Amino acid sequence: MPFNVMEHQLVPEHRILSEKEAKTILTKLKISKEQLPKIRISDPCIKILDEAMGPVKEGMIVEITRTSETAGRSKAYRLIIRR
Repeated sequence: MPFNVMEHQLVPEHRILSEKEAKTILTKLKISKEQLPKIRISDPCIKILDEAMGPVKEGMIVEITRTSETAGRSKAYRLIIRR
């Protein structure tokens, strides 16, 4: 069996946002998609999401939820790019 990187304790939760959720987040942050930090479609976490959820496409937004003892829970957003 291949190693599933998403099951590792140091890898934060990744989730693909729906179009409606993405639009809401971009409006809340007052930015465009292109202003988000990028994540490649070849990233191991994105590959796992593609296998689990169906086709992941360039231009989608992924929400990354990190947990820490000092900051609690924090969310970051990344734009999926091909290159």
